[in-house]
Amino acid sequence: MARRRKEDALETRERILDAAIEVFHKRGVSRPSLTEIAELAGVTRGAVYGHFQNKADLFIALTDRIQLPDESLCQAPLHGGCDPLGELRKRSLFLFREVMNDEQYRRVFEIILMRCELVTENGEILKRCTESHAEGDRRLRKLVEAAITAGQLPEDLDPNIAVPILHGSVIGLLNDWLINPAYDLVEVGTRQVDALLEMLQSSPHLKRSGTLQAPASA
Repeated sequence: MARRRKEDALETRERILDAAIEVFHKRGVSRPSLTEIAELAGVTRGAVYGHFQNKADLFIALTDRIQLPDESLCQAPLHGGCDPLGELRKRSLFLFREVMNDEQYRRVFEIILMRCELVTENGEILKRCTESHAEGDRRLRKLVEAAITAGQLPEDLDPNIAVPILHGSVIGLLNDWLINPAYDLVEVGTRQVDALLEMLQSSPHLKRSGTLQAPASA
């Protein structure tokens, strides 16, 4: 009997999360009430509060169903003999494939990137998204620095410049495709990531300050 109650509670929780995705996707995160979500889920408002403290808690649980865009980048641990650039490329393309082919991934990412008002009033939600972005930066930096150590990237590459360019480019393409899904995200994403890696390996503008060569005199 206790097991059945636990299964029922889990089923109710998942139904509430499904309803939250529908409501947030249609109306944004700030405007809808928990009552709207409860009605769509076919439960009482009290049942929603039985699983989630408030809307921010519900939002965080919803994002935990998948990893936020930033957090899904470069999550595998590094180890001896690893391929940091290969891992970076693999995780980026995995993200593009999941968003393009998995409807739930796509809807949650649309909520986060296009329907989530990151304002002070949404304190806990803003904090969750900010922490996610910082975690994405941390993982990217770890891979970039490992690639420098492994000789896959130049010793004088500046991670302080390379990381935001990488991060912004990948998330930017994802956001562009969500707005206009008229092209193959995986195909374009593959070319984008390969172009970015080539840029990291060869662009003089990504070198640390003081390592740029002065132009030759005429």
